[in-house]
Amino acid sequence: MQASLVLPFRAAAAKPRAVAAVEAAALVRKPEWVVLAFLIYAAILGAALPVAPAIGLRVIFLNLAIVSGYAALIALDGRYRGLALSVTRDWAPLAVVILAYREMGWFAQPHLGHTLESHWVVWDQMVLRGGGKALIESMGQVLPSLLEIAYSLVYALAPFAVAMLYVYRRRERVDRFLLVFVTGVLLCYFQFPFWPSEPPRVVFFGQDFPAYDTIFRRFNWWMLGAYGIHTSVFPSAHVGGAFAAAFGIWRAMPERRWLRRFLLTMAVLIAAATVYGRYHYLADAAAGLAMALAAAGIAWAAERWPIKMS
Repeated sequence: MQASLVLPFRAAAAKPRAVAAVEAAALVRKPEWVVLAFLIYAAILGAALPVAPAIGLRVIFLNLAIVSGYAALIALDGRYRGLALSVTRDWAPLAVVILAYREMGWFAQPHLGHTLESHWVVWDQMVLRGGGKALIESMGQVLPSLLEIAYSLVYALAPFAVAMLYVYRRRERVDRFLLVFVTGVLLCYFQFPFWPSEPPRVVFFGQDFPAYDTIFRRFNWWMLGAYGIHTSVFPSAHVGGAFAAAFGIWRAMPERRWLRRFLLTMAVLIAAATVYGRYHYLADAAAGLAMALAAAGIAWAAERWPIKMS
């Protein structure tokens, strides 16, 4: 008799805790789950990879601090529902993506052999020497310059897409875009430590280089020299991010056809530029596209299994 009275009270006490946990989880946006998971993953890598102890500790404490800050931001937004807090959450994942790129650079390992690159470059030679390079240069500097400009603009595609969602008053769809974009880029970064490699412009210096050394090409070389990392080139995050931005805006704002066509065109130009400019191998570009497609599939699945509040 006494047990029968106690059990309902225990169940009643347990239910609010379960509901509270689900409600707390629902406060976290889907792109934020991806970002937080990657930060934890990178912290684990910092402890597991054979890097200098100072680097491992730097990543661990930095990411734990960011996760804590993110948790505080989410909690404050859930409590006060302020516009400034909500807008900050719209843009914060893009900042974390930049940090994630830098952290993957800290994990770079020395590698003397270039077995992977030697296999990958064969496909590049088939395409470039089989007519691809001649086709691009058939109009002189026009198309090579256009490809280099597109390549340099890859960093602006995601902020541009988010800004367009604001301009068209579709800010409530920002998370739909970010889920695809962030997942696509971080899927590329996720793999960097496991494919140690250098770009063809380094390993095969001078081979199949563009015939035109334009000012736009010199700018890209300066950017890569100043801010590039040496962990891996596979998969290409340039290509993955560009196509993920196109697929993301396609899901978030399909009614604006010009916008998705523009971003898709930019993605194709960037993919061509990575191979033609010898920034990446064709295998990198193909893998980057595959990551963007995987991200679109993951986003599609995630939107069909929302967190239930009961």
